[in-house]
Amino acid sequence: MSTLAAFLPAVPALGWAVHAWWLHTRLTTARRDPLTGLWTREAFTRRARRLLRDPRAVVVLADVDHFKQVNDTHGHAAGDLLLATVAARLAHGARGGVVGRLGGDEFAAVVIDRDGTAAERLDVLARVLARPVDTAPEVHTTVSLGWVRAADYPGEDLSALLRRADEAMYAAKRSGRPGPRRARLGRLLGSVAGRRPGRRGAA
Repeated sequence: MSTLAAFLPAVPALGWAVHAWWLHTRLTTARRDPLTGLWTREAFTRRARRLLRDPRAVVVLADVDHFKQVNDTHGHAAGDLLLATVAARLAHGARGGVVGRLGGDEFAAVVIDRDGTAAERLDVLARVLARPVDTAPEVHTTVSLGWVRAADYPGEDLSALLRRADEAMYAAKRSGRPGPRRARLGRLLGSVAGRRPGRRGAA
């Protein structure tokens, strides 16, 4: 048997392997936000739900303050650069967790608080997020953070925990004081969808 004859049966298998790799790459790319490289909402949701099986999970919601003003003052390219920078810093701060861009200037993360230092880590993260963009020092703003421990609300799913983190985040934004805000124990005050449209990008 010639070397070519021995190789020919492997050609279809190699073709299928290449095709499978190509499909996997396309699917992974589709699940990533093209601007920031973070997971899209759907991909983030799947991964976040798995992490929430751990009782040490912490859900974080982040919203860029005065984002419309950044766009109006410096242009949309600067706004995009700011979003990409915020995304990179969030991903670094949430190492070992999962971070996604939910849309616009809003991001979410789920991390495992293995050593009980989530509050301190988020304080540091808030200061890091407020630093100017490295390549454009004139582009900077604060980022409001709201967070909640899954263990404080046993049985609540990701959607409910995100709503609690959302309420805490907007409480931080309204207070005018930089720094993360932890969700208060008690019932939810209202839905995210019912309050957000009038504030998107304006605060």
